[in-house]
Amino acid sequence: MKHSDWMLTVRERGNDATRLDRRHADGAPWTTGNDVRPLVHGAAYFAELLRAIRAQRAGDLLLFTDWRGDPDERLDGSDSEIGDVLSEAAERGVIVKGLVWRSHLDKFQFSETENRHLGEELEAAGAECLLDMRVRPGGSHHQKLVVLRHPDRPDLDVAYVGGIDLCHSRNDDASHHGDPQTLPFATAYGPRPPWHDVQLALRGPAVGDIELVFRERWEDPSPLSRSPLVRLRELAHHEDTEAGALPPQLPDPPPRGSHTVQVLRTYPNRLLNGYPFAPDGERSIARGYLKALRRARSLIYLEDQYLWSPNVVGSFAKALSDNPDLRLIAVIPSFPEQDGRLALPVNLVGRVTALDELRRAGGSRVAVYGLENPTGTPVYVHAKVCVIDDVWASVGSDNVNLRSWTHDSELSCVVLDDDVDERPHHDPGGLGDRARRFARDLRLELSREHLGAGEPGAPYAGDELCDPRTAFDAFAASAAALDAWHDGGRRGPRPPGRVRAYRPPDMSRLARALSMPLYRLLVDPDGRPARLRRHNAF
Repeated sequence: MKHSDWMLTVRERGNDATRLDRRHADGAPWTTGNDVRPLVHGAAYFAELLRAIRAQRAGDLLLFTDWRGDPDERLDGSDSEIGDVLSEAAERGVIVKGLVWRSHLDKFQFSETENRHLGEELEAAGAECLLDMRVRPGGSHHQKLVVLRHPDRPDLDVAYVGGIDLCHSRNDDASHHGDPQTLPFATAYGPRPPWHDVQLALRGPAVGDIELVFRERWEDPSPLSRSPLVRLRELAHHEDTEAGALPPQLPDPPPRGSHTVQVLRTYPNRLLNGYPFAPDGERSIARGYLKALRRARSLIYLEDQYLWSPNVVGSFAKALSDNPDLRLIAVIPSFPEQDGRLALPVNLVGRVTALDELRRAGGSRVAVYGLENPTGTPVYVHAKVCVIDDVWASVGSDNVNLRSWTHDSELSCVVLDDDVDERPHHDPGGLGDRARRFARDLRLELSREHLGAGEPGAPYAGDELCDPRTAFDAFAASAAALDAWHDGGRRGPRPPGRVRAYRPPDMSRLARALSMPLYRLLVDPDGRPARLRRHNAF
């Protein structure tokens, strides 16, 4: 297997302005020799993050970006509020720098106040946390990263990338009873919404790439906002609007594992003054998916918060049409996160339309599921994970929709493992790439949880799920059993597993027609230059 069979070349990234690829001495647009671990669930991520931050000392460096930050969110029990933990690090002499999306107004169910409060708390402790609104109109900074560097202890260097924000509702575990600290949410998820999410812990040279992603944004000389009203609020609240100096970037940590990592991003084509590191935007996440999907032959395993937009799922549909043995398992939320007569259809129309296209292409080879916890409460799927043929694995902040592929800032890591997985079904795609341990282990870990491996009566608990057909059938059987148990009034023992077949609501043609303009304008906008929109190219 050649890395360039699956990963983007420098030219294919399509962004000559970034230093991300030029910084590598070997000229490769990826790094080798990394150790990457998936941290499934916020509880696992937060506990590890807390330990890592508390191990930092004077002169170390902590960098983070986030979509939302709640300063009182507890990482691991009492006295672990994220605002206090970061402030205490700064007071110890750790250099703490953060970029948090300024956000829209709270009355629209966003996080303007919380993000500002986190910044104020950190600034008071000697850290620096800027509220960044350098986005397209209606856009957001959606990247979620933390980088910890240690000048005299490079073996401790680590970066965290994925879908988990430092905020309420994220601190859940495999039991899926939800975070005690909650956000307002759709009533279907109950007063304490169960939450499914994934983050990566990266060690090795890739840490330098993640740090560079932060530095490019931090060093952008553009004003944090171009809005006169926002500028007035900055003055009224005495906000820090000037990025302070960063220490020179340290050499990359030494190699320590078998994983090749490519860092992919989305930046929009920003009107007027573009980003100096992406003046025409960057759509390498979209391009990475398009390249990998052309090689898909056996199984696409997807966990996604949205799975919206015919413009985006067309690439999945083409892969299904071109390859009659290709199957798709998608795990998505059973219900949107917002209720309401207006919000609900606008949030549903993109998904219903996208799933129609996928099923036209793949028929019974397309299977879509929601999750529930052992008490029957739906689990909100916030993860952004894709595994193709047990070779290519992607985890990040990006969802499968037009907004994530073109409009907001996003960050994703593609992982290819040099270690071949020797279990049966050595080459699911049949192209000679051989199954790779990281991708397969990630898919199996997620699948086993959803199928209830270890629960009494669970039929699938071991390596038989390495077979893509067996895995596809296992999800179908598990969902059918649990659906039948619910339909039968929940009589008798509850079948093992958490998987429910996703049943899209009926939407009339009139409802779709009325909802689609608002969906395209507000929910899933397009951040591409006009020349790419015309051809639906990325």
